[in-house]
Amino acid sequence: MTVSVRPTVRPNNPQFSSGPCAKRPGWSLQSLADAAIGRSHRAKIGKSKLAEVLDRSRAILGLPDDYLIGIVPASDTGAVEMALWSLLGERGVDMLAWESFGDGWVTDVTKQLKLPDVRVFKADYGQLPDVAQVDFDRDVVFTWNGTTSGVRVPGGDWIKDERKGLVIVDATSAVFAMD
Repeated sequence: MTVSVRPTVRPNNPQFSSGPCAKRPGWSLQSLADAAIGRSHRAKIGKSKLAEVLDRSRAILGLPDDYLIGIVPASDTGAVEMALWSLLGERGVDMLAWESFGDGWVTDVTKQLKLPDVRVFKADYGQLPDVAQVDFDRDVVFTWNGTTSGVRVPGGDWIKDERKGLVIVDATSAVFAMD
């Protein structure tokens, strides 16, 4: 699968980075006036702030009330690591990689977890692998939006609704960034 459509809409600030990133327009130090600095997340103020983040996340994402939301350390990387280490291993895994984050997940699964039944579908930098080869009776891991290569999955139609395996997707940079 090859996708090379240039975006027609550009951000106001094209200085995208994995961090530290530019502050949002209108940000000021006053935004930190009620920061719970030096307080435990178990303190009343910490619990209150976590509850607010969970409630606002549910509303923004339009998640049903019975969906659980978790906040984890280490950003997306920590969440994907936890999913890989906690959920994989019951069945074979199909890994898709076409940029540095996907390559990292392949390394985790093949060299650190050392799972016995792993198929790796790699594509050259800037290209997508042939997703028609993916077997959804197996677990599947991929990065939705390859920010380091500029390549993203154009849609989810290739992911089968009826499947036996899990689909673990590193999709943080895709949320709110594409249709």
